[in-house]
Amino acid sequence: MDPAENSQYDLILSKAEFLIKLLEVFMRSRALVLVLLATALLVVVPSPALAQGDAEIKMLTDKVDALEKRIATMERNITQQLTRMSQQLASSGGANSAAEAEAQTALAAVNRLIASGNTTKAKADMTAFMQKYGTTKAAQSARRTYQELQVVGKSVPADWGIEKWFQGEKEVDLSGKQTTLIVFWETWCPHCQREVPKLQAMYDSLKGDGLNVFGLTKINKSATEQKVADFIEETNMSYAVAKEDGSASQHFGVSGVPAAAVIKDGKVVWRGHPARLSEAQLKGWL
Repeated sequence: MDPAENSQYDLILSKAEFLIKLLEVFMRSRALVLVLLATALLVVVPSPALAQGDAEIKMLTDKVDALEKRIATMERNITQQLTRMSQQLASSGGANSAAEAEAQTALAAVNRLIASGNTTKAKADMTAFMQKYGTTKAAQSARRTYQELQVVGKSVPADWGIEKWFQGEKEVDLSGKQTTLIVFWETWCPHCQREVPKLQAMYDSLKGDGLNVFGLTKINKSATEQKVADFIEETNMSYAVAKEDGSASQHFGVSGVPAAAVIKDGKVVWRGHPARLSEAQLKGWL
């Protein structure tokens, strides 16, 4: 629900609460009026006068009856307004549910494009999706994917910000002419420790078809160059690995690790979490 809808709902609920309180005041006022009139009749007016003042008693009774009718009319009006408000809220909720269902269907179509490797169309469709469904929960859940797709089509960086090569310096093509999988990881990251061996297996399977893999890491938190070297050895990593200064991470829109990107013909053709990248997708770019 967007801020405008939230404000509308808050206004409706505030009105409902006000009307309920007003109704309670009217109910208490009616009882109070009746008590005061009865007290006036019994206490203020002497008994002999009451016996002789039938006309005055009838006039007061008529006034009480008229007041009761007015209060009854107000009660009906308040009840009708509350009913209309409830119906409005219910219909708005139904519209939101329909919008969410429509957004989920549209998002599923974008995800299928990504899975098939058609990231250029996925990027265009995702941009249109965010413009149309940007206030839905589906759009909120897709925000990271949207940000990743914005990297698709970018040229490879002119300066990768490489500070040190651990291995494979002569094996990687930084111009991006060859299909290359770029992997961002850190030694302290448990998800990286899980995904990196999988990527090594993918590299072993596809390097004969022309796939290059290039690992980038930064020395931060508890990481050290020695820990990076140990991690490379422990995981039997055979592809190129270098330490960067953060320039490459910024260029590829990396805000968390592990992260990955695929470059081909000097352009980014895919960007996302490495766990979402399949061997079939990579074959499509080779």
